Amino acid sequence: MSYPSPWQPGQGWNSPRPRQEQAGHSMLASNADRERAVDVLRAGFGEGRMQKPEFEKRVARAYEARTVGELALLVADLPQGPVPMPAVSGPVPRTFLPAAGPRTNEKAVGSAICGVLCLVTVGLTGIPAVILGHTARSEIRRTGEGGDGLALTGLVFGWVSTVGWALVLTLLLAALLAL
Repeated sequence: MSYPSPWQPGQGWNSPRPRQEQAGHSMLASNADRERAVDVLRAGFGEGRMQKPEFEKRVARAYEARTVGELALLVADLPQGPVPMPAVSGPVPRTFLPAAGPRTNEKAVGSAICGVLCLVTVGLTGIPAVILGHTARSEIRRTGEGGDGLALTGLVFGWVSTVGWALVLTLLLAALLAL
């Protein structure tokens, strides 16, 4: 199979002067050229500029393309780089703003902190963790605030600490009375 020569007739393959009409879009495409074209196609598909069947067909044609001109035709209707965005003309309407999540209950945060501190304070913060946890959960149910998981964490650590220390003290008292 012979391909058309990019060189002028009468010149050898070592001649440095390509024909003028072949120099631009008729230049043979390299693998890097094909990959760049496929990257542009992927970006266009990702932005929703074409449907999947069209994207797949263009990618297949890009890998089969022989010249840079064929690749240029495949991506001619797509942006070749970042598209400048128009300046925002005013504040964004509330409808398009992301919905703000519910506010976290501060007592729930306090309960979680006291519950975790039970490990360091040898259980001294267990009772405050339980009290804050129950109060926070009732407020969360009533107001719809966030932080139920934090309150529950404080409750679990607080109760485990309180019951653990009550059990230790009971065993110590029983041991002292048994002597």
